[in-house]
Amino acid sequence: MAFEPFFHFMRGIKGRMQGTGLGSAYGGQDLQQIAYVRNLQKEMKQSDALYEPLNQLKVVIFDIETTGFFPEQGDEIISIGAVKMVGATICEDTFYSLIRCEKELSEKIEQLTGLNSEQLKEAPALADVMAQFYHFAKDSTLVAHHAKHEKSFLQSVNWKLFRTPFKYRIVDTSFLYRIAEPECRFNRLEELCEYNRIPVVDRHHALGDAKLAAELWRIYIQKVQDSGCNTLQDVYHRMAKQS
Repeated sequence: MAFEPFFHFMRGIKGRMQGTGLGSAYGGQDLQQIAYVRNLQKEMKQSDALYEPLNQLKVVIFDIETTGFFPEQGDEIISIGAVKMVGATICEDTFYSLIRCEKELSEKIEQLTGLNSEQLKEAPALADVMAQFYHFAKDSTLVAHHAKHEKSFLQSVNWKLFRTPFKYRIVDTSFLYRIAEPECRFNRLEELCEYNRIPVVDRHHALGDAKLAAELWRIYIQKVQDSGCNTLQDVYHRMAKQS
């Protein structure tokens, strides 16, 4: 993966800025990194994505693992995984990183994710990982399974680290299967995978879950096109009619 040089580049900038004392105004965040992330977000062509044909749409399917459900109460992201797709084609380009967490993980989270506190204490800092992730996803539309969880954490992280609102669109995979199969009552990722005969492997691993969600997107992007939706704009209009 080509992120190692990028990671060292960002670490180098961070060290130089902290040496000047300029990072202290943002709780240790260096101003170069903040400016870099803000600039990446300005380059995101969200409006164009609405009208891109679904069979050509570039997306990044991603998933996060967290210590809980409430970022406003101090819960943290501990890993993030992502897969690139173009239309219904899953690309080999993936992203995965653990994220530093100084708190001790609960036994429940350790059992669920397979991660432990010692691993996370040695992991890269959240700001570094998020800068890498935004770089990875900069020319794509973000997609997540039941995206409310991901969106709430990224909104919190963006403001805390980079002092900017999170303006990136996140498309929920449920938009597609609610259009393609409105009678389907499955919601959980593993249920939908089993229903669509997708082998469930590496569940509750951020990259594993991202790969499972990508398989669902691959199937349902074709189904919604067969139903007459050719763009995200069409998907949103159909969802509005069904509401």
